[in-house]
Order: sequence, then structure tokens, then C-alpha cells
Amino acid sequence: MSQTIVLASNNAGKIKEFNALLSNMGIDVKPQGEFQVEEADETGLSFIENAILKARHACAKTGLPALADDSGIEVDYLNGAPGIYSARFAGEHGNNAANNALLLEKLDGVPDIERTARFHCVLAYMRHENDPTPLVFHGTWEGRILESSAGQEGFGYDPIFYVPECGCSSASLPKEVKNQISHRAKALKQLVAAFQQGNVL
Repeated sequence: MSQTIVLASNNAGKIKEFNALLSNMGIDVKPQGEFQVEEADETGLSFIENAILKARHACAKTGLPALADDSGIEVDYLNGAPGIYSARFAGEHGNNAANNALLLEKLDGVPDIERTARFHCVLAYMRHENDPTPLVFHGTWEGRILESSAGQEGFGYDPIFYVPECGCSSASLPKEVKNQISHRAKALKQLVAAFQQGNVL
């Protein structure tokens, strides 16, 4: 008997990624769109608040356990911006080219040493709408912002995020490498470990 969990997203890539990791534990991850659940309003002021808001919304609408992820990039020189506004940094939600262009513009002339940044991924798992103890998993990925785009893989800020241990941009990494070392990979590993220990579902 498999356990269905709703993912508070309709991102096909994320659904595939979660199912690849959780299916052998008898967990079936379905997108909230399959249940006609609309996107939650992300009114939180942190990645954690937004992930919990999205998970609670999906639980409330479906009556099933839910998993939500909120992620973004934090640039030290910009005091943590774009942060929770990463997807809509330039104004239009999900316009990756405009977001990258604006970030490069804001860092124009800033030396390498001051271009430090990190990706964050927060996963929130809730058993039901009124779950008083949501499980929260947090992964980070350290790097710095390049001066121009490089690489064809990935999405979002990947083309301008330099990964020191690999000597290239995130968008230059093969998918299988990125999926081992990224912020989301780290948060997912914590989630899988918690599920394997039981007493979660």
C-alpha cells in the first residue's frame, strides 16, 4: 500500500526528482494540480515560512500529507537579496533572464571576493493541515556570482552561480552531478533520512 503525498508545486522536474528518491519507500508524490489546488499566496518573510504556508495550503485542500519547497539565492553584498524574492527579483515571476541581468547589474564592478552567495532550499513536510510540528529540512550551496552567464544546463540563477569545488557555473554541471551537491539535494537527503527512520508519515 503506497502512501500519497501532495507536492505543493506543479513543477514536473521536481515531481520526478521526489518520486525517484521516495518511490522505493512506498511513497507516491503527486502534484497539487492533480487535485485542482491553486498556488498558495507566499506571504511569509522567510523561506521556512513560505514552505510551511504552501504545505499547509496543500494539506487543507486535499486532506493528505503535503511537502513544499521554497528556495532562492542569497547574495552577501546585497544583504541577502534577492532571497525569498528570487523568482520575481526583476518584477515578473519566473523571468530568469531578467532576474540574472538585474543581479549582474547590481554587482557590476564588485570584486570577486565580495560576490559570495549561496542557494537555499527549505523543505517543509506536514502530516495534516493542523500539524503542530512540521518537519523542516534546510540545504545550502555556497558559491559566488560570476560576471557573466556560463553554461546551458539548469535554470534560474544557475548560469551566473560559480561552484568553487567544481571550478565552473552551476549551469555547466551535468544534471547528475548537480543533483548530488546542490542545496535541494542536501535538503532532500535529510528528508529521505527522516522518512527512512520511520514515524514520519
